[in-house]
Amino acid sequence: MSGLTHIGAAGEAHMVDVGDKDETHRVAVAEGHVRMKPDTLDAILAGNAKKGDVLGTARLAGIMAAKKTSDLIPLCHPLLLTKITVEIEPVRTLPGLRVVAEVRLKGQTGVEMEALTAVSLACLTVYDMAKALDKTMSIGDVRLIQKTGGKSGDFQRDERRK
Repeated sequence: MSGLTHIGAAGEAHMVDVGDKDETHRVAVAEGHVRMKPDTLDAILAGNAKKGDVLGTARLAGIMAAKKTSDLIPLCHPLLLTKITVEIEPVRTLPGLRVVAEVRLKGQTGVEMEALTAVSLACLTVYDMAKALDKTMSIGDVRLIQKTGGKSGDFQRDERRK
């Protein structure tokens, strides 16, 4: 278990002390998708969901989720995020919506979990708002695309699935 920074020698969980780490600019980008029937996608894009603006609400949910990540994931540090964007685009070949979140800060720990949480909650919000149209929707491929900054260095996923 020596490679796991949140697990002690006896297997107990703890929050890592990042107090001695240098502050660096950190960025994380994550993505995911909501697969749905073509007519559900058309209804969302036309603004015909009974609950209202699916894309706008999902975007705001993702932003709010990134800010609340430390409240949701027990060992995440509360962070002073400097930028959060959530982009949602239609992908006819799914068919469905692709969600991409980017989170930034200057700090002592990374923002990967905040980007992943933003994508996850945005996708869940799409499902919630459109479930009356399509209960067969599925959420998938939530994953880190890239991260920069910090001691572990940069990461870039080799390929993107759409």
